[in-house]
Amino acid sequence: MTQKNSYTKKELIQSGEGKLMGPNTSKLPLPPMLMVDRIIEINEDGGKYGKGRILAELDIDEENWFFHCHFKRDPVMPGCLGLDGMWQLVGFFLTWIGGEGRGRALGVSDLKFKGQVRPYHEKVVYKIDIKKILERDGKTMVWADGLLSTEDNRTIYFAKNLQVGLFNNLTYDFGGDPSQDSF
Repeated sequence: MTQKNSYTKKELIQSGEGKLMGPNTSKLPLPPMLMVDRIIEINEDGGKYGKGRILAELDIDEENWFFHCHFKRDPVMPGCLGLDGMWQLVGFFLTWIGGEGRGRALGVSDLKFKGQVRPYHEKVVYKIDIKKILERDGKTMVWADGLLSTEDNRTIYFAKNLQVGLFNNLTYDFGGDPSQDSF
């Protein structure tokens, strides 16, 4: 794969199918769990910490699946989905810089909600600043700060120390013996 600095939704779906960066690399989730429609910019030397930055968007429409169940007559995008979108982007970054293995969200140290995403918004914008990258014992991990805002630049929530890892030794035993799962 040629490393690019922006990606379309079609390419992000190809990531989820294992076609963008290869079948043995970390993959984004497929729709409807894919919480990103496009990556506008991705680099490994920008951002607040000089270690990388991601700028991405998710289109908002009253037909988005989550508005139909969260909540009846009070539709709001669940905050956990925006947080997952941040984790998805950080995991994509890890694979984009050449990391290998299966991606897993590992945590977040601080998350603050300052607003809501409603069906009348046009899009949300993700801004991710990479803080630290660590490679050890067959694992690659990254820490980042993230911000989710609406198209009019209103901060909805922010997260500090988002952590995502890539693991080379993860297996899925299809229910045979859960104790064999290494994570």
